[in-house]
Amino acid sequence: MFDSREKVALFIDGANLYAAAKSLGFDIDYRKLLKAFQERGYLLRAYYYTALVEDQEYSSIRPLIDWLDYNGYKVVTKPAKEFTDSTGRRKIKGNMDIELTIDAMELADAVDHFVIFSGDGDFRSLVEALQRRGRKVSVVSTLSTQPPMIADDLRRQADHFIDLKALREEIGRDPSERPAPRTSHHHDDDDEDDQDY
Repeated sequence: MFDSREKVALFIDGANLYAAAKSLGFDIDYRKLLKAFQERGYLLRAYYYTALVEDQEYSSIRPLIDWLDYNGYKVVTKPAKEFTDSTGRRKIKGNMDIELTIDAMELADAVDHFVIFSGDGDFRSLVEALQRRGRKVSVVSTLSTQPPMIADDLRRQADHFIDLKALREEIGRDPSERPAPRTSHHHDDDDEDDQDY
């Protein structure tokens, strides 16, 4: 499936990969993910796409974005749009398909093997366009959920389908292994006397 001489690029639809891993009961270890694909070929680029909710003082995804940015990923973000649906519920829309597609097409002459981490059927035409330019395309998602998280036509169009479940041992970590959030230490007033300043 992979050739060590191939130039490989990863295109990660962040929300889609997160949802697929969560449905399989594990977290992605992004350092392991990079290493796994560096071992399969010459990893030229790893892109991570996500929409960010504006006006959130502290987004839970912010530490991940910063870490990815410093550790070998090219992070592509855009503001998510908030709207109220017909039932009055607040919804967030943040589709990164266009950004991912343009970046992939711009790299079509430099990359031999594209690995798209998404099950979104909208990417079928991108896969087809890359193949017409003589490129190999693998898609990473999962069939192991009910319903499957990969669109059937996307899976059929891709040269290779990699089930995320099969990568679990290599790139996953159990949610229970998540680093504990840092807490600040508070001292009672009684302890103040014992402190050396």
